[in-house]
Amino acid sequence: MFSRLTLAAGAVLGASAAAATFTALNVLLWLPAARDEGGDLERADTLKRSIEIIQQRSRTNAEVNALDARGICTALGGEWVQDHCE
Repeated sequence: MFSRLTLAAGAVLGASAAAATFTALNVLLWLPAARDEGGDLERADTLKRSIEIIQQRSRTNAEVNALDARGICTALGGEWVQDHCE
């Protein structure tokens, strides 16, 4: 029959082995996957923001291209006098 000391030692060794196993799994598998996922999310956010900026720039370009010389002059804060911008 096992003594209480043997059972306690077995429990401590078993708990230690389980903790070491889960720590190894965490370090080798789960943690790198979480880092990769975080990087993927950051890249997706950056791409989304870049697309929004490009779309805004396209709208701005369309608005500027629709302006005539007088419109460009006034949009830039100038004053249209007869046939030129001052």
